[in-house]
Amino acid sequence: MTDSEKLDLILSEMQGMKSEMQGMKSEIQELKRRVTSIELHIENATDKNIQLIAENFSELTKKLNQAIPVADKNLAYEVKVNYLIEEVDKIKEEIVKLKSKIA
Repeated sequence: MTDSEKLDLILSEMQGMKSEMQGMKSEIQELKRRVTSIELHIENATDKNIQLIAENFSELTKKLNQAIPVADKNLAYEVKVNYLIEEVDKIKEEIVKLKSKIA
């Protein structure tokens, strides 16, 4: 192989590398474009949505804290009503027994 052939081979390899590097350059530009698009989406959509969720969570927490005492009162009333039902049943039984003794 002559020096000229070697130089031609090196030149052809360099041209191939140059075209590959141009392809890589265009891929890098596409990646940059996509990263910019993702950054914009995060800034414009995701951040705002997270803020809305956080605000709504705060409101729901306040409402839940207000509802808990009401639920506790309901439980207390339920216990009282159950006690009263038992007492009324006992009184009914006693009345039935008294009626049967009188009759």
